[in-house]
Amino acid sequence: MMRILVTGAAGFLGSHLTDRLLREGHSVLGLDNLSTGFRENVAHLANQSRFQFEERDICEPFDPGPVDYIFNFASPASPPEYLRLPVETLRVGSVGVENMLRIAMRYGAGFLHASTSECYGDPLQHPQVESYWGNVNPVGPRSVYDEAKRFAEALTMAYHRAHGVNTHLVRIFNTYGPRLHPSDGRVISNFMMQALRGEPLTVYGDGRQTRSFCYVDDLIEGIIRLSRSDEHLPVNIGNPDEFTILECAQTVLDVTGSKSELRFEPLPTDDPTRRKPDITKARAILGWEPRITLKDGLTRSLDFFTAMLTADRDAAQ
Repeated sequence: MMRILVTGAAGFLGSHLTDRLLREGHSVLGLDNLSTGFRENVAHLANQSRFQFEERDICEPFDPGPVDYIFNFASPASPPEYLRLPVETLRVGSVGVENMLRIAMRYGAGFLHASTSECYGDPLQHPQVESYWGNVNPVGPRSVYDEAKRFAEALTMAYHRAHGVNTHLVRIFNTYGPRLHPSDGRVISNFMMQALRGEPLTVYGDGRQTRSFCYVDDLIEGIIRLSRSDEHLPVNIGNPDEFTILECAQTVLDVTGSKSELRFEPLPTDDPTRRKPDITKARAILGWEPRITLKDGLTRSLDFFTAMLTADRDAAQ
């Protein structure tokens, strides 16, 4: 069994990844500065002897001691968060990533960086294949996230090529499930909470822009397989089933039984109009593809969002 370092461990994806690694019998050192993560996401691990949590900013150098593998998930990930923390987002994608790569090099550890489909920007090629270089505005509001992730990919490949670090790059497409924070501004959490409250569902633009939604368990399985592969170039991990935002809204209404109507708002600056992963590479080299449909995944997530609504109401009383 390995000693594994997970950054961003108190975040949505980091906490699910930590759960998976602990179930496999590994020891996990989880780091998070809690700028966007939540202790509640790892509170259930408080008595787990193989889990250690530290509140730490990875932009500050430190030595965790020998580790066998590093999963780097430290970064704001939703638009409201990285727009609130623009400089911090750029720093964690540059200084923070290099600090983690140096630790991997020091201890001969493997390294997987959580990149993003946002590397493709508002794509002119559809679906998006890993060889596509993207259509990104380098100075727009979203650039703090897009360019941090693109730079991090370049830096990761530089450490692989120059120093022989065993690196992996996953380009994550829209993911949802329990622990997706209800107020983080992403479409699934927005729709689920609005539907459960009986409020209008906020649709940006005309709702015909598309997204591809992957349930968190499917995503984590793909990431684990990639970390154990010999592939060093980026790999798309996401669900290729493509939905318009309007179709997503209707599915949420079906799952929740809500009678909410739709409210249309202007499309945010540089918001991608299409998003769909080509997962040919993941199928070929990892034997991976998602298994959970959007409706099934939303049903599995319903209890979590209902509990969040109850907690909000209790706190307001």
